[in-house]
Amino acid sequence: MKLSTFACTSLAAIATLGLTTSAMAQWQPDRPINIIVPWSAGGSTDQVTRVVAPLLEEALGTEIVVVNQPGASGSIGTAAALAAPRDGYTWTANAIANNATYSVTGLIEDTSIEDYVVYLHVANVPVVSVNVDSPYQDFGELLDAMKMDSVTVGTAGVNSSGGMALAAIQEAAGEELNARMVTYDGGNPAVIAAASGEVIATTQLAVEQTEMIRAGRLRGLAVLSDQPLMVEGIDPIPPITEYLPDMPIAADYFGVFIPVGAPDEVYETVDQVWRDVIMSSPELQAYASDRGAVFAPSYGEDAMAAAMPVVIAEACARVTRGEAVVDPSEIGIDCPAE
Repeated sequence: MKLSTFACTSLAAIATLGLTTSAMAQWQPDRPINIIVPWSAGGSTDQVTRVVAPLLEEALGTEIVVVNQPGASGSIGTAAALAAPRDGYTWTANAIANNATYSVTGLIEDTSIEDYVVYLHVANVPVVSVNVDSPYQDFGELLDAMKMDSVTVGTAGVNSSGGMALAAIQEAAGEELNARMVTYDGGNPAVIAAASGEVIATTQLAVEQTEMIRAGRLRGLAVLSDQPLMVEGIDPIPPITEYLPDMPIAADYFGVFIPVGAPDEVYETVDQVWRDVIMSSPELQAYASDRGAVFAPSYGEDAMAAAMPVVIAEACARVTRGEAVVDPSEIGIDCPAE
């Protein structure tokens, strides 16, 4: 029996409606969601989280509260998120390498990347910058100074992107450098310290430094990449591989992370929001372009696959540098053979 055109159209409409209904968000939050940023206000994690939060707020129909809880290289706020009820109302935000390696450095016991459902939005790159009044005109001059004199470098702590960047530079240099790390409660105060002359240099992320570089208060010497950093209003910053050609580079992904254990509909709903809103967000793209980040949103298996190179690199670098108190293999990270 043949169906009429009307019947076929009606069935198609019903099928489409069914698909649309099944794809609609199933979780309807009935109170605000807290996103714990374990760093001070104004830093890289705080900046991008405050771009993403209003997008999530509109899509989920509930208030998103960004809570800054800094301390101990981000581990205090992260531990608070892990200790909160697993009901979908407490998330955290960070560089994924931090959350995945806190237990390796002993900052949080018995945790790994598997404690979270991962939602990534941008990749960030550290930049080596100096106070504009310093005598160092390029990274080679700064590196030579670090080999002979004591150079103070502001970071947000050993487990921050800036701290890990400085450690990676020391390792790639192949010799002991006289770079004395001065730690602050976040990337923003570390950058301000360099801009004010309190420290000579900083190795924090580009997104935390671009405004100070544009304003002529910092001089960008090198980006931890194999490509120059191109940001509107700033002269191209050369790649660090011009000076340390064998330095390994892994993209530093940032995102928001929901601890596992919440109802399935929480993750299914956020998956849909990430797919339909975040992955095409003009606001997030504009932020990345303006601040020198890479717009690279993903979720689910794609996010885990994108995150693992930097997770492995950072966890295993801790072992090489003698900073690990837990072998990465105990949390499922196998370091490459020497």
